[in-house]
Order: sequence, then C-alpha cells, then structure tokens
Amino acid sequence: MPKEKKVKENEIENDALNSEESAVQTDEITKDDIGSPTYEELVDINEELEKSVLRANADLDNALKRSVNEVEKAHKYGVEKLLVELLPVIDNLEHALNNLSENATKEDKEGIELTLKSFESALDKFGMIPIYPVNEEFNPEKHEAVTMEQDKDKENGSIGNIFQRGWELHSRIVRPARVTVIKN
Repeated sequence: MPKEKKVKENEIENDALNSEESAVQTDEITKDDIGSPTYEELVDINEELEKSVLRANADLDNALKRSVNEVEKAHKYGVEKLLVELLPVIDNLEHALNNLSENATKEDKEGIELTLKSFESALDKFGMIPIYPVNEEFNPEKHEAVTMEQDKDKENGSIGNIFQRGWELHSRIVRPARVTVIKN
C-alpha cells in the first residue's frame, strides 16, 4: 500500500505542476501576443472611434428632432378626437335650422343660428375649418361622393349638392364633405 500511496501522491504533484506551468505559459503567451499597437493601428482605431461618435451624435440629433416633431403634432392634433365627436352636434343644429316648423318664431331661429355660430367659432379657435365645396371640382381627398347626378349647367366632375359639410384640422381632413358629383 505504501507504493500505491506514493504513486498517487506523485500523480497529484505532477498534475499540480502541470497546471501551474500551463497557467504560466498562458500568461506569457497573452503578454507576448498583445505587444504594443503600431502607429497605423492606433490611427485606424482613432478613425473608427471618431466615426462612432459622429454616428452617435447624428442618432441623438435625429431622435431629438423626432421627439420635437411628435410633441408638436400632439399639441396640434391632440383635440382631434374630441372635435370629431362634437361634429354631429353642429350637424344637428344645421338640420334644426333647415327643418324649422312654420310655427317656429324668429327668436327660435336666431337662437339656433347664434348657437351654431358660437359653436363654429369655438372650433375655429382650435384650427377646425369647414369644407363647404360650393362650385368646386370633386377632390377625393376632401370630398366623399354619395351619388352622381346630371346638371346641364355644371361641368362633369364638379360638385352638385352638398349633403354634409366636411371638416379639416390644421390641413388634415377630419371628415370629408359628402356630396353629389355631376356626370352628364
């Protein structure tokens, strides 16, 4: 047994020595391989770093411009949903004016007209502009064709009757005008 014990101890010592030598060799290899970079390598590294900084600055500038643009749009169009929900109120006031009964008094009509005007001026303060296409050519971006009609006095492609005014908010169409289109 003492021989076996000595053999095992020798093996353990050899393993320890081998691992220390390999660690020393690894350290020596990495130190020798790195060495000092040459002037050309330093210039290349410097150019790459300068390009990276320029790209990072450009990305930052672009992100800032996008953020500013998005904030401006949010301020400009933030009330769009509310204003769209209020458009049927204006439509109802217009229908009320157009369909007043014969028994309605002059004061009733004036009251509805004043309410409609004050409502429209409130929308105007937020940048809402009505699209009322009288004597215009049909434009599919601003107008919705409900039907076609014939009218010898008007040209093909022009607007005939207007069923419902359209609205735009800061040049963005919120609701197109519903119209008939002339086709002779």
